[in-house]
Amino acid sequence: MEQMTVRDIVTATGGRLLCGDESQPIVHIGINSREVQRGELFVPLVGEKVDAHRFIQMAFEAGAGAVLTSEHDQKEDAHPWIRVEDTKKALQAVGAYYRRRLTLPLIGITGSVGKTTTRELVAAALSAGFRVYKTPGNKNSQVGVPITLSEITSEDEIGVLELGMSMPGEMTVIARIAQINMAVITNVGVTHIEQLGSQENIYQEKLKIQDGLRDGGILLLNGDDPMLKETRAKEGCRTVYYGTGKHCDYRAENIRLKDGFPVFEAVHGERRVSVQLKVMGFHQVGNAMAALAAADLYGVDMAAAAERLQEFTGFQGRQQVYTRGQVTIIDDTYNASPASMKASLQVLASMEKAVRRIAVLADMKELGPDEERFHREIGEWLSGQPVDVVFTLGSLSRSIEAGKECRHFDQEDLSGLTRAVEELLAPGDCVLLKGSRSMELDQVAKRLVGPTE
Repeated sequence: MEQMTVRDIVTATGGRLLCGDESQPIVHIGINSREVQRGELFVPLVGEKVDAHRFIQMAFEAGAGAVLTSEHDQKEDAHPWIRVEDTKKALQAVGAYYRRRLTLPLIGITGSVGKTTTRELVAAALSAGFRVYKTPGNKNSQVGVPITLSEITSEDEIGVLELGMSMPGEMTVIARIAQINMAVITNVGVTHIEQLGSQENIYQEKLKIQDGLRDGGILLLNGDDPMLKETRAKEGCRTVYYGTGKHCDYRAENIRLKDGFPVFEAVHGERRVSVQLKVMGFHQVGNAMAALAAADLYGVDMAAAAERLQEFTGFQGRQQVYTRGQVTIIDDTYNASPASMKASLQVLASMEKAVRRIAVLADMKELGPDEERFHREIGEWLSGQPVDVVFTLGSLSRSIEAGKECRHFDQEDLSGLTRAVEELLAPGDCVLLKGSRSMELDQVAKRLVGPTE
């Protein structure tokens, strides 16, 4: 955060300075009293279980420069205290205020799956021509986005923001704070369907990213997604499609997997660029095409952008490949949805050198009343794939009847599953582990992978 003072915070929030110096500089915004940085504005959020106002003194002791409060009307202190009605809304107001000061273009990315990977690939592609700022970690929420914006500096030339939502109305709030110049929607799946009710509701909510898309902006859509391929941008904005179809402005051709890693040609008009990725799966082709499209639309040479894509090798727990002895382990335990489950199984099927392909699959959560059907459909699809052995974990995964050699374990028997997989593995095997984070399949992966450097 640059050139912000307590006076600016008061102006942004419409709050009232109870005490302290209004010229005090503010260099960061934080919400965790255990991670306070010197000169930070500490924002005590009021949650269902914890009211962070009780940590204000701790924040000052750690070096906070000022605080917001919704619980104090008078205060005598050397530190600045700013009275606001609602600390979360005040935080959002500060983020929007700071955004209005920024002149760089911002790209916002949303979608049911693949947001974070697409964010990283877009940032990598743009880095061939710009100094890029990107959302750190998972700061993509109503709280995270204002903090993310506040860390952009005058040295940054373009920003890539991940915009997440799980409840109705969230996207509008986040998008209006971010005021983006380009909106990217990767897909419309069934993640968070429990909260949003239907895939149509998810689609409508994702489209609200345009509530913060500036006039003259670009809506960049996955033209392979059934719910996006005929969607058009709001009036005053431009629609661009990426994907594999002939109707896509930016499309991938001659796609193949080489030991799980995509190789293809990116085509735009008369231009063709060879692309090789270092993240696994057919689904990464679409993410990469979004990145190349965004880079080209901002004037970055596609060939140079494609080279930079190879710098991204993925995240821990997201299709990370390890070799232990003569066994290959694909750890994709970070989370799971029907689309990402199929994508991971396609990666497993593409492992040409594997003697046996073994899938360890756990429940997919937050799928609403049709959760059993989604698991059953995975099993039906899997029956036609070259996978030799299937292990399942959890009550929902019982519906994965793949017509394979299959062993099922209850969620409480994680240790039993681990032993069974360990006992089965032999030289030349390739094993995939995939499930929702709450299923703790990552513990099995850690045991199989062993110590890492």
